Amino acid sequence: MCGIVGFKSARNFSGLRESLPAATSSMIHRGPDDAGLFFDPEAGVGLGHRRLSVIDLSEAGRQPMASNDGTAHIVYNGEVYNFQEIRRTLEGAGHCFRTETDTEVILEAYREWGMDCLTRFVGMFAFALWDKRIGTLFLARDRIGIKPLYYYYADGTFLFASELKALMAFQGFPKDIDPDAVPLFLHYQYIPAPRTIFRDTWKLLPGHYLIYDGEHVEERTYWTLPDAAGSTDFEGDETAAVDELDKVLGDAVSCRLISDVPLGALLSGGIDSSIVAALMQKASPTPVRTFSIGFRERGYNEAPWAAEVAKHLGTDHTEFYVTPQEALDLIPRLPEIYDEPFGDASAVPTSLVSRLARTQVTVALSGDGGDEQFAGYVRYWSTQAMATAFQRLPNPVRKSIGRVLEKMPVSWVEKCYMPWRDLLPQRFCVTNFPDKWQKLVKLMARVSVEDLYRMSICYWSEYDLRSLCGKGPAPTQFEETFEETEGWPILSRLMRVDQKTYLPDAMLTKVDRASMAFSLEVRVPLLDHRVVAFTSRIPDSLNYRNGKGKYLLRKLLARYVPEALFDRPKMGFGVPIDGWLRGELKELLLDYLSPQRLKKEGLFQTNEVEKKIREHLEFKAYHQYRLWALLMWEMWREKWLG
Repeated sequence: MCGIVGFKSARNFSGLRESLPAATSSMIHRGPDDAGLFFDPEAGVGLGHRRLSVIDLSEAGRQPMASNDGTAHIVYNGEVYNFQEIRRTLEGAGHCFRTETDTEVILEAYREWGMDCLTRFVGMFAFALWDKRIGTLFLARDRIGIKPLYYYYADGTFLFASELKALMAFQGFPKDIDPDAVPLFLHYQYIPAPRTIFRDTWKLLPGHYLIYDGEHVEERTYWTLPDAAGSTDFEGDETAAVDELDKVLGDAVSCRLISDVPLGALLSGGIDSSIVAALMQKASPTPVRTFSIGFRERGYNEAPWAAEVAKHLGTDHTEFYVTPQEALDLIPRLPEIYDEPFGDASAVPTSLVSRLARTQVTVALSGDGGDEQFAGYVRYWSTQAMATAFQRLPNPVRKSIGRVLEKMPVSWVEKCYMPWRDLLPQRFCVTNFPDKWQKLVKLMARVSVEDLYRMSICYWSEYDLRSLCGKGPAPTQFEETFEETEGWPILSRLMRVDQKTYLPDAMLTKVDRASMAFSLEVRVPLLDHRVVAFTSRIPDSLNYRNGKGKYLLRKLLARYVPEALFDRPKMGFGVPIDGWLRGELKELLLDYLSPQRLKKEGLFQTNEVEKKIREHLEFKAYHQYRLWALLMWEMWREKWLG
């Protein structure tokens, strides 16, 4: 895993050349082992690279790397797991190799097949390739969007990088805020692709490549998510489905075990990470190293379950209990780690477990991607259930119920619920009950699937945003995907929306930045495109059954781990933000969201912010995620805009 950066500009070559070393060094965390630069003054091209050595640790793997004939140069971030197979094919076609790297395989594959080479790669990647023969710069990103790639283009200057901080390191980079980005961030807790926080700066979409010839920027699609409209393509019974999943996921895990450095797994104790650890251990002749963190706070700790799974599998397990102070000490680093506003509080534990794993390994496998493919989120089936139920209720009845629920104090409802929680069926057992209750009350006013789902994932509503900053969220792929999937089964539809938006823009962004901040490479076998192709073929009935999601994944995991170790309510990977904002983080919250600071900035109505803070501190409402997003915005603005 690495960091890449570069430019193409005939107008300002000398200035950009002067900035490139600093831009490259800004990502030393992504590649602490080596660095390299390449310049083509005649073409106005510069490439920079920071290297985290994983395969072929010798100097021969240094980047930027040139092709055998010297006409193409590449900077590359990621892993192509089937590179040895592709190499053999290329050798058969007459290509010679000087290294044992997948980087050189990408170069020679490009020389043989052009950009069609992308369809042959199994892996995660983002790369830039300068082809001197035709004077063209190519950028490419993997199918799912596991690895990031940003670019800026204006006034004849083209810049690209793995992270925004590298773009900001170029002298004269205009930090002009996109006025639509702030409400989008508060609405979704991330800035949806292809937008970024800045004008004229974009994220290359997953499954796309870009061509820049010095005059025009053109994006093209080389892969799209498989159609899952009917989810009826799978032929076979339940046992056959589990068998095929066992094979395809087992292959995805096995190919991700290639490494010349120590390798392990992030084990939360949930279904996704447990099946990855189980398949790793199945493929390994020695105990796999697994890592988990725990919290003392009730409702946030899965460490005991992770330890039981590790014990059953026989892994070499490392467990670390995080103190509140250790978690709080990380928060000031978040604006540096996430150099674009990012509002998911689970960035804290993700960073902490990455730091823990890096003490022993350089590469770790994770279970990310399971929820979005196997209906793992409670919000999927709750949205389906509410859409069905609400559409049957006459509007006056539904609104009357909503008004009654709205008047019930959240704290009183929670006190009534908690004594019964352990006696209820698992599908009715929820964590973070107050926030879920508030969402339910608001959802009573909605009917359409899109509106219901938006309310379940967005904390600052369109109405609240208009009061807060004078405008609502601009259209994104969220709306586009709902329109594209009209007529699909509801579960398939919601998963597809997440696969195109939340998964790459929030989940994978969170994992990439958190892990790379500590120079840890994280691999995600559940997002192997062959696994994605399989899951697109299975019906919703194999994902959600008897009030539980991940039905098929559960059946597979039961082959390796006793069901008693994973059959429990989904907990998630969070931290107690609500209590922290009333306690340890209260002073920080009041400082960054003070009326004086906000009035000077001029983006938000201070009375709306003060109201949310007051209601939260007085336990009149639970606004922790809304306030956290505002806090992250203000901390980011101070760090990067001064």
